[in-house]
Amino acid sequence: MPQIHQQRRAALAARLKVPAALITRLVNVRYLTGLASSNAAVLVRADGTAILATDGRYAGTAAAVAPDLETVVAPRVAEALIERAGGELAFEAHDITVEEHARLFADVRATPLGRVVEELREVKDEAEIELLRRACAITDRAFALVLNLLEPGVTERRVAVALERHMIDLGADGIAFPSIVASGPNGAVPHHVPGDRFLADGDLVTMDFGAQVGGYHADMTRTVAIGSVSAWQREVYGLVAEAQRAAVAAAVPGADVAEVDAAARTVIAAGGHGADFSHGLGHGVGLEIHEAPMLGPSRTGKLGDRVPVTAEPGVYLAGRGGVRIEDTLVVRSGGPELLTQTTKELLVL
Repeated sequence: MPQIHQQRRAALAARLKVPAALITRLVNVRYLTGLASSNAAVLVRADGTAILATDGRYAGTAAAVAPDLETVVAPRVAEALIERAGGELAFEAHDITVEEHARLFADVRATPLGRVVEELREVKDEAEIELLRRACAITDRAFALVLNLLEPGVTERRVAVALERHMIDLGADGIAFPSIVASGPNGAVPHHVPGDRFLADGDLVTMDFGAQVGGYHADMTRTVAIGSVSAWQREVYGLVAEAQRAAVAAAVPGADVAEVDAAARTVIAAGGHGADFSHGLGHGVGLEIHEAPMLGPSRTGKLGDRVPVTAEPGVYLAGRGGVRIEDTLVVRSGGPELLTQTTKELLVL
C-alpha cells in the first residue's frame, strides 16, 4: 500500500505550481498516506517528498501504514508542517476556515490549491474498486436477509436497524451512511429518517443503505411492495426502472455528466412525472459517500474510465409515496460494471 500512496502523492506533486501543498482535509490525508485519523495533515512537496503530521494517539498507526514517510508528532499538525514548508505553499481553502487562515498563514505566502486531490480521487485504481466491490456485495446480501422482516406491523426503524446489523455481521467495517427506510407516504421524502410508522399492506417501501469496507462506501436503493400493488404504483415503478436503465447505459467514458442525468430525466418527464424527480441523478462514491463527480442537470464535467458513480432516479408523490432505484457502478470503456447486483424487478412481499 505505501507504493500506491507514493504514486498518489507524485500525481499531486506533478500538478503543483508552488513548492509545496499543505493537505489538511482528513479524507485527502488518508488518500495520500493511508492514515485514517481525526487529527493529521500532510505536506507534499513539488519534488515528490512529503512529511506526515499527527498527534500521539496516531503515531503508532502512522508508522505502520506510512513507513516510508517522515512523521512529525505534534498536537497542532498544520503548524508543525508549515514550519517545515519554507515561505510558500498551497492550501485547501475549502477546508481551512477564515479564522484558521489568519492564524496559520500570517508569515507565509499561501495560495489556494483548489480541489486537486478530490479530482485525483475521481478515477479509482483496481484496489479501490475491489474494496467498493466487497462493500456492494455485503450490501446486496444484507438486503436479501432483511426481506423476511418486511411485513405489516414492523416499523421503519426496526428495518433500518436490521439492515445495519446485517451489514456489520457480514463483515462491513461500518455503515456507509445512516440507512433510509421510507414506507407508504413517507416514500415521497427522498431522505426520510426512519421512524415509528408501521409497514402496512399496500405500501411501497424504499430502502437506501450501504456498507463500508476499508473506508470505501457502497450505495444502493431498492423499493419493494408490501402485500399488494396498485396500478399507479406499478406505473411509477416501471417508469423509474426504465429511467435507471437509460442512465446506466449512458454512463460511459467521455459522457457529459448533465447528459447522463438527462438520459434518466427525459424518460421520467415523458411519463408525466418530470416535476416529481427532485434531485440529481447521482454522485461519485469512494472514501466519501458523496464525492466528485456529481451528476445533475446543472453539473459540468465528463465521466472518465474507472470512475464509480451512482444512478438513482426517483419519482416522489406527496401524500402517496415514491420509488427510487439506485445502483453503484463503475464507468468503464467496455461498458458499466454494476457493483450492486440485487434484482430491480418489483418485489411484492
